[in-house]
Amino acid sequence: MSRFTIYQDNYADATIVSNLFIDEYMKEANDAQLKIYLYLLRMMSAHLSTSVSDIADKFNHTEKDVMRALKYWEKNRLLSLEYDDAKNLSGIRLLEMSDRKPNSDIVALAPVVPIPTKNAIFSESPALEKVAPEKPAYEKPVYSLDELKEFKNREETAQILFVAEQYLGKTLSAGEIKTILFFSDKLKFSADLIDYLIQYCVDKGKKDFRYIEKVAISWAEEGITTPKQAAKSARKYDKTVYDVMKALGKTSTPTNTEAAFVTKWVKEYGFTSDIIMEACNRTVLATDKHRFEYADSILTSWYKGNVHHKADIKLLDETYSRRRTPAKSTSPAGQFNQFMQTDYDFDALERELLSN
Repeated sequence: MSRFTIYQDNYADATIVSNLFIDEYMKEANDAQLKIYLYLLRMMSAHLSTSVSDIADKFNHTEKDVMRALKYWEKNRLLSLEYDDAKNLSGIRLLEMSDRKPNSDIVALAPVVPIPTKNAIFSESPALEKVAPEKPAYEKPVYSLDELKEFKNREETAQILFVAEQYLGKTLSAGEIKTILFFSDKLKFSADLIDYLIQYCVDKGKKDFRYIEKVAISWAEEGITTPKQAAKSARKYDKTVYDVMKALGKTSTPTNTEAAFVTKWVKEYGFTSDIIMEACNRTVLATDKHRFEYADSILTSWYKGNVHHKADIKLLDETYSRRRTPAKSTSPAGQFNQFMQTDYDFDALERELLSN
């Protein structure tokens, strides 16, 4: 087969990837690790900020997947993770690839623009602070067709597969059936827990089996073995948090910081859901970045303005509009200013005065 040359018309708006990374690092990394590292390069080159939850949402990973990837690249000395006094991830420095000596000085390629809130690039929940192993504790084996056939012939399996197809609205592929076998065989999930797992993910708008598998692994790592335990874990954030996440256009699992915002709005400010949703609607129309912070600024101003009902918001809006509109003055000075601001044809006016 003949060889070919690869070329490009222009290099505008490009992210530079080191040849050393392609030659030496790329072959050892898995899919998530590659995506996340390249995304970090892209954000750094554009001087943009991001967060663990944003990355997880973008690539349909869990936040633990993102942290595993970051720890992997830190172990390979391609980046350095920086933490604040509370042990929250506050920054990432991408390192020189030639700097491979364990005791050598860290060299930062470029700073990443920080998120305004607490000057942190990433918001990390305490559950993510544990150093994850290089390989997941639960690695899905390669199942043979005989194993798959034996699984499908089990008495309780038919019901599991039927329920899964009802939730997902499609016939399961062989690969998806093998994933359910993984839940039962390696994660030791009961039929009831598998049922709850799929329902939980579908209710969140996630029907991708890669996402469902990652949630299952995270539950297994937490030691969850029953639907009741899974529901208790999910209730760390009540329904209002997920409603807010949806209203602000976020589909990932809420971070501790995001949940804290909602807790403040509900418990400290005492706002009802309709007022919070109104702030979310205005936020979405105003910005596509840092939406929790923007919504918080709106709700804080309403709290200071003694808003208790949606009607109070309308009164605040009207007051704000009146302040922005200059009042008409009846004083001589005001009339003079109004006269001077009027659009006159001064040449025509001068001709008229000279003709008299």
